[in-house]
Amino acid sequence: MHIAVIGTGYVGLVSGTCFSEFGHDVICIDTDAEKIDKLNAGDIPIFEPGLQAMIEKNARSGYLKFGTDLQSAVAGADAVFIAVGTPSRRGDGQADLTYVYAATKEIAAALTGYTVVVTKSTVPVGTGREVERILRETNPDADFDVVSNPEFLREGAAIEDFMRPDRVIVGTLEKRAQEVMSAIYRPLSLFQTPLVFTSLESSELTKYAGNAFLATKITFINEMADLCEKVGADVHDVARGIGLDRRIGAKFLHPGPGFGGSCFPKDTRALYQTSVEEGAPLRIVDTVISINEKRKMDMAARVIDACGGSVSGKQIAVLGLTFKPDTDDMRESPSLDILPALVAAGASIRAYDPEGMEEARKLLENIDFCKSSYATLEGADALVIITEWNEFRALDLARVKSMMKTPVMVDLRNIYDPRDMALKGFTYRSIGRPN
Repeated sequence: MHIAVIGTGYVGLVSGTCFSEFGHDVICIDTDAEKIDKLNAGDIPIFEPGLQAMIEKNARSGYLKFGTDLQSAVAGADAVFIAVGTPSRRGDGQADLTYVYAATKEIAAALTGYTVVVTKSTVPVGTGREVERILRETNPDADFDVVSNPEFLREGAAIEDFMRPDRVIVGTLEKRAQEVMSAIYRPLSLFQTPLVFTSLESSELTKYAGNAFLATKITFINEMADLCEKVGADVHDVARGIGLDRRIGAKFLHPGPGFGGSCFPKDTRALYQTSVEEGAPLRIVDTVISINEKRKMDMAARVIDACGGSVSGKQIAVLGLTFKPDTDDMRESPSLDILPALVAAGASIRAYDPEGMEEARKLLENIDFCKSSYATLEGADALVIITEWNEFRALDLARVKSMMKTPVMVDLRNIYDPRDMALKGFTYRSIGRPN
């Protein structure tokens, strides 16, 4: 199959690369010529485990190309995937579809022969129909079908998620389009991956519903963690107890400082806005959004409390800045709320993250960025763990204690054991466990 992917952001780059790994002929298109030049030179703009090696392999083999000429890429394609950004729109939180519709108009003018036009970007219900209308209006003679094919990629595990997905959702009831999409995803039949065909609208809503449900699970266990602290229970015992119920499942029941990233915050806001516009407001989703935003701010108060009620004039060491490990993504990370609140309270911050420092420097002010975990610790009044990178899981605690002014650790990811930390002489605070 000949595939054009419009957009070389996270979704477009991962999807295009994985399609080429399937053996399809793929060209990824972007309007940013400098970005394309860097990609052709092997300079990958995002950190995602395994992605660089896969890009290099398929670029060498000729299966994967990068360019700026949308017209020629679309003209020779069996399928065109729209994978441009859909950021939250200012004011109402709905997804901004400016880039989707702009790409659609360009695609329309370039269509030759039967083509499947696929929305891979996360878009609200009804977007596919509007894409279809724009294509038809711009090029009345074009032969095409519009398909919704949402991505379900976890940052840090995107390659595995694409190559071995739980399911592939394909929003089209048109037989020709189904045949093309089946051919594209045929390599997954080796793993008996379910290929689920639905209507456009059902596919679009499935993406939002899935992310909203997972965000709700996270928010639920975070609130349960707060209750556990009040009554002396251990949230990990509670999570295991309910997670063993197959109706609930164990995933996304790990407490923390609140969810972030490019998907959950944006998608919950967009879904709620759609529900309001349609007269069926999703009150659970609205509550999840509010609780999560407040929780991030509350984490700074936890640090201040662990420091005796004030951080004025104190030095705080921070490990982890990205919203999750194995990514350089800082979007809506809890650190973006926690660190400014601590600075405003008078703290001096020394921070380290294995991959997120370059992006963090653009987003955080008055922070001293360090080159290693231990470089943050000299003379620190407290250590705060925000992101659970593997290299933070086995710190030399004797060395940590010797470097700090006072051995206070606020572990917002529950990496360490409270009893062990007490035996090692730390004042230790975690989430939802007896201290």
